Amino acid sequence: MDLNALNLNKWLSKTRLVVCVGSGGAGKTTTAASIGLWGALQGRKAMVLTIDPAKRLANSLGLKKFGNEETRIDLSPLDSDTDGELWAMMLDSRRTWDGLIIRGAPNEETRDRILNSHIYRHMADMFAGSQDYMATEKLFDLVTAEKYDLVVLDTPPVKNALDFLESPGRMINFLDEKVLKWYLLPFAKAKVGKRFMLGTQAFVYRLLAYIFGKEFLEDLGLFFQEFQSLYAGFRERHDAVVRLFRADDTGFLTICAPTESSIDVAVFFQEELKEREIPRAGVVTNQVHTCSGSFHDAFAILKEEADKAGTDLPPTVVSAVLARLGMAHRRLLQLATAEEKMTKAIRKAAKGGGFYAEIPRLEQQVHDLLSLRQVAENLFNRPGESL
Repeated sequence: MDLNALNLNKWLSKTRLVVCVGSGGAGKTTTAASIGLWGALQGRKAMVLTIDPAKRLANSLGLKKFGNEETRIDLSPLDSDTDGELWAMMLDSRRTWDGLIIRGAPNEETRDRILNSHIYRHMADMFAGSQDYMATEKLFDLVTAEKYDLVVLDTPPVKNALDFLESPGRMINFLDEKVLKWYLLPFAKAKVGKRFMLGTQAFVYRLLAYIFGKEFLEDLGLFFQEFQSLYAGFRERHDAVVRLFRADDTGFLTICAPTESSIDVAVFFQEELKEREIPRAGVVTNQVHTCSGSFHDAFAILKEEADKAGTDLPPTVVSAVLARLGMAHRRLLQLATAEEKMTKAIRKAAKGGGFYAEIPRLEQQVHDLLSLRQVAENLFNRPGESL
């Protein structure tokens, strides 16, 4: 991917899918929304898919709350004449899972038998809780539908940084064809109501029957027989998602905060993305403290301003104010310097992986479209750094 060191707009114009990854609390959701907004302001039809957005972010998009339907965001408060559109939706894991069955079933009868199975309902609840896997499935649907020319995914919070990257293969591993065949072998060999099992298989079945009951095993066997017809479809989707992740117009954007723990996760993500040959768009460090000038320069400026504004104040008061302001500046400078040292680790790990950019810490919360646009402007109108 040809990235201009100072022009993130060029990168975004060539990108169709942006996947924001990183630790929780690093500002992934806000960054994802700001990228989608910026794309819309540049004339594109953008969709932001998020998992569990903060209520204030929903408000910033003009919504009382996020829903699981594709919702168009009203951009009129920005007084923009853009022809672009911004859409947003929150992932509904259970509905996404049901949709997989509906699309993958070979016929209506098989579909209904699976959806009405109590075993399916339990399994669906288990997999619906796997938000990272469901996010990849919904993402695949949104991109392949070609309804949007920019899709931005805010990945779910993860306890293990590898969860999302490994999620496409989770269903394939669960429905491993060899495992299914092993389990279904007795049913395939059924003769006159009898099933022949030998060795380890017989022992395992007797143990399961003792624990769960014979009726449950019968139901489970019938369910797996129905589910076996979906394996090819899941395999096909898995391969398609992997190709999507590695496509030239896909970019994984690592988001971090200027803290040691967040940067450690970001470094790990960069190493894994590189090893898996997944396109690295770059790194964005959020909530960075900025401070210009040395302490002595700042003190001289403060003294000059204090002399102008406080001509009627006693010298002792002016000196006290200057001392407090000088101390605050010194602390801010120390914090900014410490953060700059910490970000060297992620710069090094991301070498050769696109761009590096920082978003300054805002004085206020991102609570409306105007403040969200400010985040986007800080990202796209400030000089980036080629890695």
